[in-house]
Amino acid sequence: MEPLVQAAAGMVFHAPGFVQQASRLCHEYGVHLIADEIAVGFGRTGTFFAHEQAGIRPDFLCLSKGITGGFLPLSVVMTTHDVFDAFYDDQLDRGFLHSHSYTGNPLACRAALTVLDIFRDEKVLESNQVKQEQWRPLFESLSGLSVVRNLRQRGMIWAFDVVTERSDFSMAFHRAALDEGLLLRPIGRTVYFMPPYVINEDEFRFMIDKVHVLLSGTLPS
Repeated sequence: MEPLVQAAAGMVFHAPGFVQQASRLCHEYGVHLIADEIAVGFGRTGTFFAHEQAGIRPDFLCLSKGITGGFLPLSVVMTTHDVFDAFYDDQLDRGFLHSHSYTGNPLACRAALTVLDIFRDEKVLESNQVKQEQWRPLFESLSGLSVVRNLRQRGMIWAFDVVTERSDFSMAFHRAALDEGLLLRPIGRTVYFMPPYVINEDEFRFMIDKVHVLLSGTLPS
């Protein structure tokens, strides 16, 4: 699961309590819980990892994207000592031998360490918390559009659904947004914002204003 925001399902938000119950059931029935934090980790939901808000410990933690700030490709899968010990053996037939040529790429790992330094030294989480509160009224102004439904926000993730009969809405909106200077990629009829953390208020306002223009015209019909 993607804790708190199931992005691949159409930006479906769920409460920390849901994550807690999923974790409890997994432990009860001996099922490994995999927390996919590729999209929702590294401060995106307000805490460094999304599952922290549920107070759980997943069996596997998948990380990527934000781990290098998008500069270089890198992914990490973390797990528990119990899982690690199950494959730690002198006999090859018990070992987990899967690997590839780019494992532990030193340049990508250096980029990741630099990103962690930036999170610490520039107080990125604290800055995000200020931005998400200050910009909420700007985002909520979209509720005045007749085609907008179900506005929702979790940290630096904003999303809403568009009422439209167009089967090509996602691609049409993407193209129209590009014409207005925005790079947006709706999921079906769901529009979402997951901007880089260096975005400023003028840029966020520009994005909201342009979405107003797009959804006030003929596009959603």
